[in-house]
Amino acid sequence: MNPPCGRCNKPVYPTEKINCLDKYWHKGCFSCEVCKMALSMTTYKGFEKKPYCSMHYPKTSFTIVADTPENLRLKQQSMLNSQALYKEDFEKNKGKGFSVVADTPEMQRVKKTQDQISHALYKEDFEKNKGKGFSVVVDTPEMQRLKKTQDQISNIKYHEDFEKSRFRSDAPPPENRQDYEEQPSNPERFSQPPVGQTCPAAVAPPSGGKRYQAVYSYTAADADEVSLQEGDLILNVEQIDEGWMFGCNQRTGQRGMLPANYVRPV
Repeated sequence: MNPPCGRCNKPVYPTEKINCLDKYWHKGCFSCEVCKMALSMTTYKGFEKKPYCSMHYPKTSFTIVADTPENLRLKQQSMLNSQALYKEDFEKNKGKGFSVVADTPEMQRVKKTQDQISHALYKEDFEKNKGKGFSVVVDTPEMQRLKKTQDQISNIKYHEDFEKSRFRSDAPPPENRQDYEEQPSNPERFSQPPVGQTCPAAVAPPSGGKRYQAVYSYTAADADEVSLQEGDLILNVEQIDEGWMFGCNQRTGQRGMLPANYVRPV
């Protein structure tokens, strides 16, 4: 007996039979439910055992549920049930996967022993690897002497930089200070009165003594130098070299070295 068609309910003969969506169809009856466009086994889309084309295939839509007090109550009830089930499962499985160890004196002793063994293994590895990545320098007297020499050289360089930084920056620095320090000391320089001693008021400067006037201010950097202010008069000036002179500041009465490029002849 021939089965009925899924659309027209008429018998479907084998020559025109299409078996799809758990039904039998005539080739002419197998069409879209909306636009009646003829479909084939490759172009149809089934929904609730009915054929549709791709254009009219029903789209699934979500239903928006209002957040009403009743829904909130149901949500809270579901959460409580979930928590109750979780607690029940926890109580059933408690102690099966792990065991709780009490902190007894015996357990503390075992823990301390394990810590000591770990520390001993670490120290052993350290002793084995010591000296492989670096070399240990023995603190011999020779090494101590070299270290002390390096410290002294570093201290001297620091002192030199500190002394150089004490010069004022409002005037050009002395030109030949280093050359002077390398030259032998001038014996006449030490025959003068000590630094800071005032010139005797009763003794007049010898005739023909050179007189200079300061054109820049200068702050003494050493104890054997004389500070200057712009306009100071320098008496009994003696030329030491191209960069330095020796004289007496008439304003302060101090005698000492002064830079030659800070003064001009009067």
